[in-house]
Amino acid sequence: MSELVLTDEERARAGERLVALLDRYERGLPESRLLPEPDRDQLATLLADLVPEKGIGVDGLFDRLENTILPNSTTVAHPRFLAYVLGPPNGVAAYAEAVAATINQNCNFWQLSPAASVVERAVLEWLASIVGFPATAKGILTGGGSLATLQALATALDDRVPGFRRTGLQRSAPPLVIYTSVEAHRSVDRAAAILGIGVDHVRHITVDDQNRMDVDALTAVIDADREAGLRPWCVVATCGTVATGSVDPLDAIADLCEEQDLWLHVDGAYGGLFLLCEEMRELMRGAARADSISMDPHKLLFAPLEAGCLLVRDGAKLRAAYAFDSSYLTVAEDPLMTDYMDYGPQLSRSFKALKVWSALQAFGVDSFRVATRRTLELAQHFARGVEATTGLTLLAPVTLTAVCFVVDDASHSDHTKLLETLAAENTALLGPVMINGRHGIRACITNHRTTTEDIDLILARLREVVASRQR
Repeated sequence: MSELVLTDEERARAGERLVALLDRYERGLPESRLLPEPDRDQLATLLADLVPEKGIGVDGLFDRLENTILPNSTTVAHPRFLAYVLGPPNGVAAYAEAVAATINQNCNFWQLSPAASVVERAVLEWLASIVGFPATAKGILTGGGSLATLQALATALDDRVPGFRRTGLQRSAPPLVIYTSVEAHRSVDRAAAILGIGVDHVRHITVDDQNRMDVDALTAVIDADREAGLRPWCVVATCGTVATGSVDPLDAIADLCEEQDLWLHVDGAYGGLFLLCEEMRELMRGAARADSISMDPHKLLFAPLEAGCLLVRDGAKLRAAYAFDSSYLTVAEDPLMTDYMDYGPQLSRSFKALKVWSALQAFGVDSFRVATRRTLELAQHFARGVEATTGLTLLAPVTLTAVCFVVDDASHSDHTKLLETLAAENTALLGPVMINGRHGIRACITNHRTTTEDIDLILARLREVVASRQR
């Protein structure tokens, strides 16, 4: 027998320890520390010892997990972890991940992963239907929104730049220009750098009083670039900016892109899945007109990391950008199956779709609608609490679930110290923000465990801070 296979007794013991660990972790979340105080000596042993020549066995491993790894890990599932657009995993996630690890499907060509191929297709077709994409749409699950944006722009290059796939960008050709807002995610700049467009050819367009891309300013900059001999090529609109959750005027931007023959990518990593809520559909309606859109199931579908998604309206364009012939990987085409190696840069790929599909199967779509809607309601509750508190001021409209505010007359340093205090006393983990040159505090409610009581606790503590400053 292989030395790497557990005995019957070891397997039973590992299952027992794992279930106990998961149960204790789940039950202990409300009282757990948001941020650990890292035991640096203990963590240093991971480097000093590296790996043992002789294994420590199942119990030894779980002892190290419980005594070293868990106490030195950030509790992202805590109900008052509100610093980032990062939710806790749903309740079935750990079990789905265990199954995916057990069957270890390589989701590249369908012969290695037939069920996985169909499951990923099912998840992607459902996501495309939420956006309102036609049946021609295709997509792929990615590591996250940044990779999805990179892959979308690579697809756009292949589609809009003749010969790009074979000869690359030509120095003799007019430089390509990407347009996005000053509030856009940094992944747009990073994609431009990686793809050879260059950060200098990314235009960051000004925003209106709701932090949305100004379409008139966008039009003027595009016109100026054309007159200067440059080649406008792609617009990246944002459906849920990281700082404030604002949604660019997608319909108006789509109109402009159609008029000017520009590729429109919508970065919906944060906000795209709010399309689950009927009341958000009008605001985000223009997403259905995009050439491509990125979304993150590891946010509002509460899948464990990593689970991003890219959808392309014309799926043939996505395949054209990535498919290459490999005789040793060729199998007969099957209308039910998809070779995902032809839809993205990876060959070896994990079964990311299983954790998304499993949660949708176990809980149903309505449960995710309820959870998503609750985050919107809690953000409005938080915003009303800020507005009702003398000494606190909102910095931006609350469109989605990002609530940005300042303590009146507080300096940047004061806000930083307040964030540190709230975390140290385990009240909440909130984050810093800067909007229109003003430093403040940001709470982003993308946590299905957060309750009204959690928000009220944070507000009460903020009122104590304000009162103490006024004495």
